[in-house]
Amino acid sequence: MRTLISTIICASLTTAGFSQVTFTKDIAPIIYNNCTTCHRPNEIGPFPMTNYEEVQPWAQSIKYATSIRYMPPWKADPHYSRFIGERALTDEQIALIAEWVDNDAPYGNSAEEPDLPEFPSGSQIGTPDMVLHFSESFAHQGGSKDEYRVFVFPTGLLEDKQISTIELRPGNRKVLHHALFAYDVTGTARAMDEADPEYGYDGFGGFGIDEAMANMFPGYVPGQKPVPYPHGLGQILPAGADLLMQAHYGPSPIETVDSSTINVFFKKEPVERQVQNLIFLPIDPYLTGDLFVIAPNTVKTFHTQFTTPIKVSVFAIWPHAHLLNKSYEVFAVHPNGDTTNMIRIPDWDFNWQGVYNFKKFIVLEPGTTVYANVTYDNTINNPSNPNSPPKWVSWGEKTTDEMLFMPINFVTYKTGDENIVFEEGTVGTEDAHVRFVNHYLSPVNPNPASDKAYVNYILEHADHITLRVLDVKGTVITNLAVDEWNAAGAHVSELDLNQYPVGNYFVQMLGTNFIQSQKLVVSR
Repeated sequence: MRTLISTIICASLTTAGFSQVTFTKDIAPIIYNNCTTCHRPNEIGPFPMTNYEEVQPWAQSIKYATSIRYMPPWKADPHYSRFIGERALTDEQIALIAEWVDNDAPYGNSAEEPDLPEFPSGSQIGTPDMVLHFSESFAHQGGSKDEYRVFVFPTGLLEDKQISTIELRPGNRKVLHHALFAYDVTGTARAMDEADPEYGYDGFGGFGIDEAMANMFPGYVPGQKPVPYPHGLGQILPAGADLLMQAHYGPSPIETVDSSTINVFFKKEPVERQVQNLIFLPIDPYLTGDLFVIAPNTVKTFHTQFTTPIKVSVFAIWPHAHLLNKSYEVFAVHPNGDTTNMIRIPDWDFNWQGVYNFKKFIVLEPGTTVYANVTYDNTINNPSNPNSPPKWVSWGEKTTDEMLFMPINFVTYKTGDENIVFEEGTVGTEDAHVRFVNHYLSPVNPNPASDKAYVNYILEHADHITLRVLDVKGTVITNLAVDEWNAAGAHVSELDLNQYPVGNYFVQMLGTNFIQSQKLVVSR
């Protein structure tokens, strides 16, 4: 009898061994849905995670990074408030990864492995409506210094467009730390660009245009997946406007170059309400108490607040700071004394910051005060402190300076906002049919030009193409092609400039769900 029982126990253990956690059955769904979006070719992840052969060598590292919740990167406290697109793994998923690794990371049955999602190419979220390219590569000076640069992108838009979101595809992820976007309709930014001998113009301190801060669009930080504005909400990009990109290039010991791409997404449905921004800064009337100065060897918390005079519906928040920051906590106190948690980041990480989109509107009655308590650690105990020994630090745009900068996205209140729950995703990686259209309009050559110029463009697939020249007011001067059917491949069109007065123009190409523009300077 004892022998029979022992045999049954051994058989049970053997059977249990075959039902152990495997990559194909248990781990692949976690990896493909939470990690591969960044860990794949041409994305931010330092190594790909698109199959077992790529994942298995990193098994121990994956176990450690997930066990301490360093990966996937999600810094907001889920017990404080909830957001769209949360990347945090559940306790059960973390335990499965640990068990899999501890059992030598077995592959499993190939029939149980899910298909790899068909991620969009050239975008994290879908097919952009307008693609803007650097007209030339920008040379970052090196010398281990920060550099801020504003680049001007002519849109050539003939009518106002409602923006859903903007996505930056960085050309050099090693040095491009973050970027802000705005627009200019005055031509001031374009003039500043033309006056600077290098590509773009100095952006230290902002866009160099006072109105630009009021015209800001969603920005970029590494690892962030853009989230389109909710249904019926948008932000105007006016006809003839120049899109501005203020790029922060982090310190680099050597000279390096960047040439990035901007994907612009238009709203597909009618827009009923315009998105507005409230930007918290450590200045009057927001800051209470001391000036924004952090002494050496101190841990200091700054308190900011703002009381809304009208009823608004908040849907997104973007806390931003540098290396000394330790934590953010933002909450709203309503006139009746109730408190609504907005966001808490208890363990700040300079490398992972971005826009957080709420799952539903946060409605703020008139007289509601939003508080932001932000703590900085300027001691030797802060491993991210860039100064050893610690130094006096105040507001500034260098990485070694510090910031308290927090845009809040809102719209004026509309009856029923408190009952609206936002969808987790509108267009996302789950849509296997979404694909980036990889047409490309090259910079005009030569440029500047006097009598002739050549317009080169490449089509990924056959398309109806309109090619035209516009003046700086957005007026069409010449149609080189109107809805002409072009085959896939390279094309060139010659432009006779003798009919053009000296000045600045734009060459614009339009295809199916596609717009690109390049600058043209006519000189004699």
